[in-house]
Amino acid sequence: MTTNIILLGPPGAGKGTQARKLVEERGMVQLSTGDMLREAQASGSEMGKKVAAVMAAGQLVTDEIVIGLIREKLEQGSEGGFIFDGFPRTLPQADALGDLLTAMGAKLDAVIEMQVDDEALVQRITARSTCGDCGEVYNDITKPIPADGKCSNCGGTEFKRRADDNEDSLRQRLMEYYKKTSPLIGYYYAKGDLSSVNGLGEIDAVQAEIAKILG
Repeated sequence: MTTNIILLGPPGAGKGTQARKLVEERGMVQLSTGDMLREAQASGSEMGKKVAAVMAAGQLVTDEIVIGLIREKLEQGSEGGFIFDGFPRTLPQADALGDLLTAMGAKLDAVIEMQVDDEALVQRITARSTCGDCGEVYNDITKPIPADGKCSNCGGTEFKRRADDNEDSLRQRLMEYYKKTSPLIGYYYAKGDLSSVNGLGEIDAVQAEIAKILG
């Protein structure tokens, strides 16, 4: 069954982790804005040349270009459907995505907000590290790196912490999210598309909540 969803939530709410689970379990395709831009840049396609030119000039990629990249992905199709990750971030982008889906005879099946408590989130993120090989996420408090120093997913031994996973930087990113992206919560609630889960729950518990929403 094809399902198209948006994952909403502040940085560190677990969107990437849950998106990976949906890709594995349901065969969905994760559309991450950053990944699409890098892929387009490397492809040499007409759209890729546009992206490369904009980025080389140090400018922000326009909504029109991102929508064009999403259109290309939707045209390629996916039996499991698509996860929109990192887009939309603003109300005009939400309108543009809705118009694109309608034009292509598709629709959004769910918008899932991953709710968090800011203080608990700060505590969680400042303790976060990832495997340098596969991206598996670890946490000093809730999911420490295995005692043998090897990633439980791929056996890698290199672990990284993001430079911006510190309290000051995270609070700044949270403020940015609440200013720009949180209006989408009201937007999709008004449309009747919004469901919420506890983003700070155990990974499997959050996965079960999302599965219940998607049916």
